[in-house]
Amino acid sequence: MEVLQFLGAFLFQAEAIAETEVLHYFGVAIGIGLVVVGAGIGIGRFAAAAADGIARQPSAAAQISGVITLPLFLLEGVAILGEVFIFLVVILR
Repeated sequence: MEVLQFLGAFLFQAEAIAETEVLHYFGVAIGIGLVVVGAGIGIGRFAAAAADGIARQPSAAAQISGVITLPLFLLEGVAILGEVFIFLVVILR
């Protein structure tokens, strides 16, 4: 019986804290997860398309590798900016 009372008090306290102080941390965790997963999927698909192009036309490997670098860097930059904005939410809260 004491265990149930303890758990009930713990859950009630956890709900009160979550509503007032730490709820934005869950949003930050979801946001950074989406940024990382989105950037990873984008970079993976882009690199896979480049590898497929090089496999189809090996003589054009230098041109394909040269063309792919800028968009990959831009995609990585967007992911880093997203992470910075999310950390600013944590700092400024």
